[in-house]
Amino acid sequence: MKIVCVVGARPNFVKAAPVVETLRKNPSVTVKLVHTGQHYDREMSELFFEQLGLPRPDVNLDVGSGSHGEQTGTILIRLEPVLVAEKPDLVMVFGDVNSTVAAALCAVKLGIKVAHVESGLRSFDRSMPEEINRILTDQVSDILFTTEPSARENLIREGISDEKIFFVGNTMVDSLLKHRARAESLQVRTQFGLERGRYGVLTLHRPASVDNSRTLGEILAAVSELGKEFPIVFPCHPRTRERLRQFDWTHADSRRVLVIEPLGYLEFISLMAEARIVLTDSGGIQEETTVLGIPCITLRDNTERPVTVTEGTNLIAGCRIERILAEAETVLRSPVPKARTPEKWDGKAAERVAQVLSEALNMNVTGLAVASGWN
Repeated sequence: MKIVCVVGARPNFVKAAPVVETLRKNPSVTVKLVHTGQHYDREMSELFFEQLGLPRPDVNLDVGSGSHGEQTGTILIRLEPVLVAEKPDLVMVFGDVNSTVAAALCAVKLGIKVAHVESGLRSFDRSMPEEINRILTDQVSDILFTTEPSARENLIREGISDEKIFFVGNTMVDSLLKHRARAESLQVRTQFGLERGRYGVLTLHRPASVDNSRTLGEILAAVSELGKEFPIVFPCHPRTRERLRQFDWTHADSRRVLVIEPLGYLEFISLMAEARIVLTDSGGIQEETTVLGIPCITLRDNTERPVTVTEGTNLIAGCRIERILAEAETVLRSPVPKARTPEKWDGKAAERVAQVLSEALNMNVTGLAVASGWN
């Protein structure tokens, strides 16, 4: 079996690394890695490859930044000749970024089977570009790997055959558990003079969070208020930094809200693992804080990862200052929660993915779920 794995952005790298590593242990499987170049600078791409142990991509499409249409269209154009030349049996995609949906569409139009790692997650908010990417990718996929029980329910509701769905767990957690000790040994907080459990971490990158001046203003006002209690470290996404300049946001005391450059994977896990609270609009960080046992305030009105709320440490606060501060107050006045691990978030998700694909070598997709027992 020849598999082409397509990645393009930071979350893809974290989810793909354990899968690529595991698949390459099977002599019957050839794995080619294609990087679309959706994230391309060192902090957002090259450093992640190094720290996660991902091999150098066999192909880099060098797509770069651009609008959703530009990125998606350019990936389709540049990926098609690669797939025609490679003739893979399967194209594997990860997550919900533009690279995910573009690669899935490119493959299915060429008659190549598609496997989607992290299928079925739904926020039920179609104003989110990621939601559209998730829905479309799942509709054209032949093998759908899920991370939590709600994902299967969503897929069944959308008409996906149960025989295509495999509950394997969370490959992002595989990466976290593998690298956690190494990350925590870095003690990145000491670079900023911070004490364990006495600071917060903020991340913002989604267009809905940062492109509207009022929404961004409400979030930053809440962060500024929290900064009076303890320092907030803000590794700033390039898109967000541009919006901060555009909206002319400054904080009265930069010692309390530390706006820094994006961090590498290990450095960010180190910073997050010793924080008192994390505020974010990222889905992946909701999952990582659940495993780390760090209280997470999600700066959105919804989440596509409900298991982080029902079994984890995640609270949905929206984007308004009053509610953000109220949820933060609840967290800060309560004991630090114990880390809780949802079902199959055990560091073995990539092994389950590989087992399903190994069985697929000599079987049709139909009937595979029953044989594997992962659904």
